[in-house]
Amino acid sequence: MTFGRLFPRLGLLAAASVIAGCGGGGGGDVNFQPLVGAIGDQTLAVGETLSIQASVSDRNPEDSHRITASSSDASVASVTVSGTMLTVNGVAPGTATITVTARDNSGEANAESLPVRFSVTVSGGWVEGRFEPASQFKDFCANPRTSRGGAVFPDMPGEVLDENNWLRSWSNDLYLWYDEIIDRDPALHSTPAYFDLLRTFEKTPSGNDKDRFHFTYPTAEWEALSQSGTAVGYGAHVVLLSRRPPREAVVAYIEPASPAFQADLGRGARILEIDGVDLVNGRTEADVDALNAGLFPSEQGESHEFVIQDLGANEPRTVTMRATEVTSDPVQHVQVLDTDQGPVGYMLFNDFIATAERELIDAVNDLAAAGVADLVLDLRYNGGGFLDIASELGFMIAGPSAAQGRTFEVIEFNDKHRQFNPVTGRLLEPVPFHDTSIGFSVPANEPLPSLNLPRVIVLTGGGTCSASESVMNGLRGIDVEVVQVGNATCGKPYGFYPTGNCGTTYFTIQFRGVNDKGFGDFADGFFPSDAPGPDGAALPGCAVADDFDHGFGDPNEARLAAALHFRERGTCPCLDCPTEAAAKRQADGIPLAPMGMHGLKIASPEH
Repeated sequence: MTFGRLFPRLGLLAAASVIAGCGGGGGGDVNFQPLVGAIGDQTLAVGETLSIQASVSDRNPEDSHRITASSSDASVASVTVSGTMLTVNGVAPGTATITVTARDNSGEANAESLPVRFSVTVSGGWVEGRFEPASQFKDFCANPRTSRGGAVFPDMPGEVLDENNWLRSWSNDLYLWYDEIIDRDPALHSTPAYFDLLRTFEKTPSGNDKDRFHFTYPTAEWEALSQSGTAVGYGAHVVLLSRRPPREAVVAYIEPASPAFQADLGRGARILEIDGVDLVNGRTEADVDALNAGLFPSEQGESHEFVIQDLGANEPRTVTMRATEVTSDPVQHVQVLDTDQGPVGYMLFNDFIATAERELIDAVNDLAAAGVADLVLDLRYNGGGFLDIASELGFMIAGPSAAQGRTFEVIEFNDKHRQFNPVTGRLLEPVPFHDTSIGFSVPANEPLPSLNLPRVIVLTGGGTCSASESVMNGLRGIDVEVVQVGNATCGKPYGFYPTGNCGTTYFTIQFRGVNDKGFGDFADGFFPSDAPGPDGAALPGCAVADDFDHGFGDPNEARLAAALHFRERGTCPCLDCPTEAAAKRQADGIPLAPMGMHGLKIASPEH
């Protein structure tokens, strides 16, 4: 498939003319109209030149003629005339109409021919800054999927260039910072590499990449993960405290009924070896490849051997785990803590996937029945998900008196789409605090329960992202106090509509979000107020490093303990203690995706 198809233009008219023939007069009493011979439609490529001989006949043989040719769109195809020779140049993909006329030179009685028209289709090539509609290339695939097992795919035979042209036009239309993309020839890159280039490379005020959220997923895997929370792996979520030797990889949490659960892995366990390769000190490319192969199995049934140092154990042990399809349990460790100031609810919430809707409703019902006076919402590993579920959670925390009728988030697309949502086609309207269920995993339009809290304490880390930050920002917009304990969030006041093409789902930033007060400037994350951060993004609370030596919901776990201390006294615990200062300086680590899912991988020493 070639690059060129129909491409709408502004209809510019470019004309060229020259005298053809050799003098002559009116030819008697009657000056007959000249006739231009028909010219067939033409096809050429961008940059190609085509010469066409025009023919003119006249019943006044002594007449000379001037031929004129014009293009309906000179930005697609231009035309010049020399004598009776037309020269057509392919400028950009698209179709233009060439109109040719001839006028004789018989003095005052000049006669002009009827116009002769032919179309010129320009195909192929790349012209910087010129974009055809993305729909023209959608679903034309280098390797079309074959429909099977009831799945019907829209894929049609195409080329890598078609897939790149779709990415290029789609990004130019929808990417939030489309005017910061460097337009590159799509014919010069493979599809994954080309997508990686279709983003801004600008920096945030702190020096971070402005866009750190540009990625892809195999479509089948994304659909399974987002709808049902299933993915191939072991069910162990790992944090990498150091990517390079000496590495430190620690288990953050595991999924119930998973291979990791069956192997009795728990929070705080260190991974020392994988398939005989030293994870801590392995330095060769072969070492790195083996470690990543073990952490991220590509197929169900893959078996890998791990040497594990369990929390509190004197000696390591060896376990073998076989990758299987693991279902994520997004809401865990829901409990009520008794304190002198009243009961405090706690829950670990890890993912805004469809199944979370039911689990959040159940959790809030339980906490409301217990009469909790406060909520500690643990989002330290929650990388985001559905914005509508975030809105539901915001309502269930704040309750109707604070949230009903208020805006949870206003989403803003680029300047090409100010009035309508370019993905759904609907009029752009603020996302409200949903007071009824959307229908992800419970029937739609059921009234939501609420805790009616004026404050929420959120446990955060570098993996707290996107929809998690929207909950924090949305509640702040309606004056619910948000106390932050932990480390800075990832800084993603942006969102996207995952879009599939040819078996790959692409995630590119398409909109930004602001709360009911118009605030959304937290590209470097939210920070506890006792840690440095950009103006406007600091929240009351305490900077506390992640604590892998205690379980979730344990009042002695560092972040939960700090949250309870702040709730009781309004201050952070022992801020001037050397151990606390050291903890504040400690990095949060790099959250990996669950082992077996696509995520940040082990790096070799030189990278």
